[in-house]
Amino acid sequence: MSAALATLPGACEGAVVDTRSEADVASLFSRVGNLDHLVYTAGDPMPVRASSEFTLEEARQWFEIRYWGVVAAVKYAAPLIRAGGSIVLTSGTIGVRPTPGTAIAASGAGAIEGLTRGLAVELAPIRVNAVRPGVIRTPAWDAIAEPQRTAVFAGLAERMLTKAIGEADDIAATHLYLMQNRFVTGTVLTVDGGFILTGS
Repeated sequence: MSAALATLPGACEGAVVDTRSEADVASLFSRVGNLDHLVYTAGDPMPVRASSEFTLEEARQWFEIRYWGVVAAVKYAAPLIRAGGSIVLTSGTIGVRPTPGTAIAASGAGAIEGLTRGLAVELAPIRVNAVRPGVIRTPAWDAIAEPQRTAVFAGLAERMLTKAIGEADDIAATHLYLMQNRFVTGTVLTVDGGFILTGS
């Protein structure tokens, strides 16, 4: 986490927060004060294995960050958002194109998309949207050693309509669009290089 903070530009401030703790989340937003937008992207990768192989506690812990952390963040951020502001959440293409061993992760993505629509109605006129990213080149893939990682990306790119893997800047641009367009709410925007459409 300290490594992530070290990558922030000089004009930015960062803090490490345990999103599984409602008290930590509440404390963060009490320090932040009024804000224009909330973007929630926190989440640990989930191991790929059958749902029957997870203990309920393991599954619940994954939801603590990916779902309940979102609920807590929105609870404490929404009252602080200025007029014209927005909230952008994160789901994933796994929610609409699950593969074997990803049922728990798929259900989490689906829950976030339902939450997005519900919050858009509940919190209006604050706008609430979600980004549904596909395969994106981020440090989350660093656990795979080179050159295996390059080979994995090359194989995945061939399955995309764009023949390319997504970059973090592609997702950042999507967040900016959803923050700036004041006529979009309750929308889940897919950014996946056309992967959902390939059926492969």
